[in-house]
Amino acid sequence: MRKAVIILSLIIPLTCLYLLYTGSISWFEVVLGVIVSFFVALLFGDVLVKNPGKIYDPRRWFWLIVYGLKYLTIIEAKAHWQVIKLILNPAKARPGIVRIPYYVDNDYSITTIANSITNTPGTIVVDIDEVSKNMYVHWIEIIDKDDQGARKHVSEEFEHYASKIFE
Repeated sequence: MRKAVIILSLIIPLTCLYLLYTGSISWFEVVLGVIVSFFVALLFGDVLVKNPGKIYDPRRWFWLIVYGLKYLTIIEAKAHWQVIKLILNPAKARPGIVRIPYYVDNDYSITTIANSITNTPGTIVVDIDEVSKNMYVHWIEIIDKDDQGARKHVSEEFEHYASKIFE
């Protein structure tokens, strides 16, 4: 029964993700997306979902949608603009690696924060120290070398949404 719940709860989001990446909503793509999603959920569902009860919380879905929309529009646009300004005026670039503490415990939250940082232009996570709960991030324009200051500029917003979605 648990396996069936996990599979059914993963088919819709995986199909949506598949359709988003293919960029097509033809009947063929929808049917193929459902079939692929079913097999992915069947093979990896137990690994992906540790607590299936959390999937049914509409607040988590709400925050996931809010975060996705904000990340793909506002956050990405700002980061791209900053990188464009550095390309046009490379003398202002101050690259380096900063230590950024994080305050979440869930593996999904940590992964979401690290992926969000890495996918945002101008930053990339080079290491995660789970013992000291720090991420080491290469930042193309260091604004603040202080751990908390760097966290505020680089990952605080990502952590806020990740904790609402996964914690």
